[in-house]
Amino acid sequence: MRIDNDLFHRVVENLHDGLYIVDRDRKITYWNRAAERISGFNAKEVVGSSCSENILTHVDSDGKQLCLDGCPFEKTIHDRSPREAEVYLHHKDGHRVPVSVRVSVLTDAKGDVIGGIELFTDISNQNANALRIKELEKLALIDPLTQLSNRRHIEKVVQMRIEEKKRLKVPFGVFFIDIDNFKNINDAYGHDVGDRVLKYIARTFIVHSRPFDVYGRWGGEEFVGIIRNITVQDLDLFGNRLRMLIERSYISHKKKKLHVTVSIGATMVRDDDSAETVIKRSDTLMYESKKAGRNLLTLGQ
Repeated sequence: MRIDNDLFHRVVENLHDGLYIVDRDRKITYWNRAAERISGFNAKEVVGSSCSENILTHVDSDGKQLCLDGCPFEKTIHDRSPREAEVYLHHKDGHRVPVSVRVSVLTDAKGDVIGGIELFTDISNQNANALRIKELEKLALIDPLTQLSNRRHIEKVVQMRIEEKKRLKVPFGVFFIDIDNFKNINDAYGHDVGDRVLKYIARTFIVHSRPFDVYGRWGGEEFVGIIRNITVQDLDLFGNRLRMLIERSYISHKKKKLHVTVSIGATMVRDDDSAETVIKRSDTLMYESKKAGRNLLTLGQ
């Protein structure tokens, strides 16, 4: 069966995966609907631009900017070898989205390289989070701005996890997270921009959480994360990865990139802890990160 151009266009426009095509100079020439949905950027905003120009700006798990060094597209166009990788793309709203990418070369009838094609799949926990939001809305336990749990729900979850630990010996850790110098954002750009920052920070937590982890807005620019069934070493690793992803994220405002950082206190629950004491300890550790220079995670037990 021979596929005509119209049928091919309908197929790629209805893919679940994001798909885009670049020429040899890595200028984007095609951007499908799934790419719009996953990234937040529509085709008119990106076609004709380089993928590194304030669009996807991929980073790896160490925070390295792949558009500057280690771009899978660039390597594939150079050596013609297909590649797969898990990276973090920049969403239009500011947060980072974990995606699985597959890159292949495109050639003309003569076999000459004319560009490349990338398929990318959202591997975040979006469906589980949508269900969580519906459940929380029924109980008035959600923060309306960020769509995270509110303080009341966080306190309930910490208490539930403490009781679970007593019965089943399931460990858990707590993050207390504060946006650094957030008042400066509000003062310089207004509260609307400040709200956009709060939203993309919250989205970073949502898309990088596991189904059984819970994040909530404690108040203002403060957040709490409850990380179930984790070791102290993994708590440190996971918290620092979140901190790095936030540092590497940004929103665009009047053609300017606005970045923020966070300070984090992290601790494992103890046998003698109450909800109040474990949150208070993580809060105190967060202030240690502030004192040490901000954009840090301080781990304590």
